[in-house]
Amino acid sequence: MKKETLGQVLKQRRGAYAYTQRELAKKLGVKASHVAYLENGRRRPSLSLLSRIAETLELDKRRLFLLAHPEAQWIVGERREASPTQRREDSWRRFAGDRGTLARHKVTEQELRVLKNVNMLGRVSRPNQYLFILNAIRQAVDEE
Repeated sequence: MKKETLGQVLKQRRGAYAYTQRELAKKLGVKASHVAYLENGRRRPSLSLLSRIAETLELDKRRLFLLAHPEAQWIVGERREASPTQRREDSWRRFAGDRGTLARHKVTEQELRVLKNVNMLGRVSRPNQYLFILNAIRQAVDEE
């Protein structure tokens, strides 16, 4: 499934209105080259330009904002629910990449390999759960 981009939406909607890039640019008060840059994903529009685009092409401002600034999804609560596989991979990446936590808890390379295998079981959805699992493993090994 291909991720929708601002450029795709603009190009499709511009086509639906049968506007050329030059015609749309004139309505927006920008150069045609700027419209081309937006459609090709080489530029991000300012907030005022986003507003004018939404009004001109009758698009939802919130949707356009999130397409232009996908990193803001967590701020406005628009983060799509990730699949269990994606959550598991994100959780692992965040845990394994957190050098501070790994150092603070003295996680060894061997322990990381074990935890990576635990990740493959598909039940770990939050990074802090790896520390719980690691402590349980350490405790079990110490008791032997």
